[in-house]
Amino acid sequence: MIRKPVRGANMLPLNSILSGDCVEVMNSLPENSVDLIFADPPYNLQLRGDLHRPDNSKVDAVDDEWDQFASFEAYDRFTRDWLRAARRLLKPNGAIWVIGSYHNIFRVGAALQNEGYWILNDVVWRKSNPMPNFRGKRLTNAHETMIWASKSEKAKYTFNYEALKALNEGTQMRSDWVLPICNGGERLKDENGDKAHPTQKPQSLLHRVLVGSTNPGDVVLDPFFGTGTTGAVAKMLGRDFIGIEREEAYRKVAEKRIAQVRKFDNEALAVSTAKRAEPRVPFGQLVERGLLRPGEELWSMNGRHKAKVRADGTLVGADVKGSIHQVGAKLEGAPSCNGWTYWCFKKDGKHVPIDLLRQQIRSEMS
Repeated sequence: MIRKPVRGANMLPLNSILSGDCVEVMNSLPENSVDLIFADPPYNLQLRGDLHRPDNSKVDAVDDEWDQFASFEAYDRFTRDWLRAARRLLKPNGAIWVIGSYHNIFRVGAALQNEGYWILNDVVWRKSNPMPNFRGKRLTNAHETMIWASKSEKAKYTFNYEALKALNEGTQMRSDWVLPICNGGERLKDENGDKAHPTQKPQSLLHRVLVGSTNPGDVVLDPFFGTGTTGAVAKMLGRDFIGIEREEAYRKVAEKRIAQVRKFDNEALAVSTAKRAEPRVPFGQLVERGLLRPGEELWSMNGRHKAKVRADGTLVGADVKGSIHQVGAKLEGAPSCNGWTYWCFKKDGKHVPIDLLRQQIRSEMS
């Protein structure tokens, strides 16, 4: 699974972890080849000395060399370079998620706009179990910010609105997500029993991102792969992934982790879709197919009105003619009406919504 960067115009190393500098590796991949990028770049925390708990034990903070930059200018150059390389890889309708803290996310947001991305949302990940502020000199840092942006203003990016609504128990998904940090059994450890990576992201966060903004079979790139949360969740959800990670220790942990992941079956990969995303079926097609006959009576759901089906797919009722929507609206004295949910036909003495016939035709299209 771990590979060196590849060369060649049409080669895409799917489901692999590539070693090397993220900018160099991204520049070696074919342009317009990736559907989504999830990036968890260095935060440039600018730590000053060790941090201790009240019991004087040392906090395992992020003090690795990869998170250290000589200046804000150096960090800005790094950000500009990897964002430019990432945008080159995105398909015209692709999108990117970038996560960060107050140390870096404002600089990243400005760089995104400067490089031509179009910001769609910022999402606050509110940690349900944040690390307390041990020194008591600032507010407890209980959230991180993610920026979701499309490749350009006119990009037709993927947004599975109904799927996220279903994840949220039928309520529209908001831009503040309350999820726990990665701990317990989910926290990966090295051979010494220490954290394998200081900033491992929880699976729940990536699950929500990928369900909401990708489809099965899409290619997801993570240029700061770490211990492979993006790849693990992508594999489970039937997406292809490409990871880039320069640290050998992280690559080994990620490879072992992803090898143990099982992909969900195809039926489980399907998510709720919006009605407007389903194939359009004209009412007349029900008549053409013989599912409803000219002259057959339809009844309103409330039982107060009826109308007859005509050969051209219109209805005729009490002094009114027109589409299933127009006739329903006029009979009810309403400004509009969804005829598919308003009208029923009789079958075995029972009223059956005509929408069931539309769904029958749609199932044949898939």
